Amino acid sequence: MTQFEDELSPPFEIIEPAVWRAPIIFNSPHSGSVYPREFLAASRIDQAALRRSEDSFMDEIIADLTGRGFPIVRVNFPRSYVDVNREPYELDPRMFAGRLPSFANTRSMRVAGGLGTIPRVVGDGQEIYFERLDVEDALNRIESLYKPYHRALRRLINKAHQAFGTVILVDCHSMPSVGVTRDEPRRPDVVIGDRYGTSCASLLPDVVEETLTGLGYSAGRNKPYAGGFITEHYGNPASGLHTIQLELNRAIYMDERRRERGPQFRKVADDFMVLAEALAAIPLDSLGPFQAAAE
Repeated sequence: MTQFEDELSPPFEIIEPAVWRAPIIFNSPHSGSVYPREFLAASRIDQAALRRSEDSFMDEIIADLTGRGFPIVRVNFPRSYVDVNREPYELDPRMFAGRLPSFANTRSMRVAGGLGTIPRVVGDGQEIYFERLDVEDALNRIESLYKPYHRALRRLINKAHQAFGTVILVDCHSMPSVGVTRDEPRRPDVVIGDRYGTSCASLLPDVVEETLTGLGYSAGRNKPYAGGFITEHYGNPASGLHTIQLELNRAIYMDERRRERGPQFRKVADDFMVLAEALAAIPLDSLGPFQAAAE
């Protein structure tokens, strides 16, 4: 095992309950905080600055759901190292010494913003690296971390789909409490993303919004976050595959400046359990195309 593999062992975790309560998977792809030493050495900014891109503590907020019968997925490496919520090869040619493969997507809006599969900047726009990276380094990260994660997630989705006839993937993220520009309106407590109605049955965001507003949270839909690659890629309601993205306002559960859990952390985690139960109570055949599970 190389130092790289040893530091990131395991790179991600899938924790399944003994008995599934419902075909609902909670996924935290951006809460990873294990920073490889070579990555830190190559970075022009310190670890505290790198951590601004993390969805800090989201994996902890969903951790107790396994005890209620819901599987969870969490990524341990940071999104600033490899971002699994992107296409596999969204790469910025300005970052690399050498020629990228012809199949790389070098022109996406996310690449233009510096937030590709191998990000060029952290969330607040600071450049990460001192110098250009070797192309082979990027490809190795994708082969060693990105692809195994997506293979494992796909297997888990297929397992649920075969057992229940449908599946709901809840992609759990967090957002800064204030936007990049002063013109952006005040952000709500949670933004529900369904790719403008394309990634899941319309009943799901309705239930999420009704449940969370009933618990005292303010909610918005699709702005400024409609859902990333995971929501878009795995959401196929016509086949019984439903994905929904939840972006929690970090101010409701943590101290953003100190990056510490806030006084409402436990309440937010408990309210996620209420949300999970509300989703589990939805009759599966009300979500649209449904394949009865084998006896």
